[in-house]
Amino acid sequence: MIDILEHINAVQREVSRTGETVTVLMRRSYQADPAEVWDALTDPERMRRWFLPVSGDLKVGGSFQLEGNAGGEILECDPPKRFKVTFGGPTSLLELRLLPGTGSSTDLELEHSMSEAPAPGGSGALWVGPGWDGALLGLALYVSGELPEDTDPVKMADSPEVIAFNEQSVRAWIEDIRASGTTTEEDLLSAAKISLSQYAPDAEL
Repeated sequence: MIDILEHINAVQREVSRTGETVTVLMRRSYQADPAEVWDALTDPERMRRWFLPVSGDLKVGGSFQLEGNAGGEILECDPPKRFKVTFGGPTSLLELRLLPGTGSSTDLELEHSMSEAPAPGGSGALWVGPGWDGALLGLALYVSGELPEDTDPVKMADSPEVIAFNEQSVRAWIEDIRASGTTTEEDLLSAAKISLSQYAPDAEL
């Protein structure tokens, strides 16, 4: 069983806005060293265990495609510390950074900036934030050895447990966006309804 609140509270979330660019910043610690977390994030055979199958020319200057999801260009890579890619289009930039934590742990930072956000102001974070929460959850379960070998992450994403997790994630993002002052309450609630319909279809505001 997933401890939903434990995993929701394990992530620090921030939303900021500069002009029309909206940035989501997430931080989470993992009980594994940076080399192990980096390998789980970049090895295609391991990625399919907790995230999605990936294909492409996986080096700087190359491109990638996540099965059934976004693709992009690989802009920068400094193993085992950071990589930066476009994600779904040239105005959507994703950067992951790994920092040594306490003991043998790793602090991961995920930054996703969108200069053409799919919703007004900071409410655009509701299109990507809950999805990244799910990815960080999958990574946590994987590096801790809690995912069985035969786990299908796509099927797991549709499980009642993960949908309940998604609902709490959306609600956490609503509060963080509201606190950021980067959008109107009307736009926030409109985006929240759409986000819930995607990530937790039976939930209501």
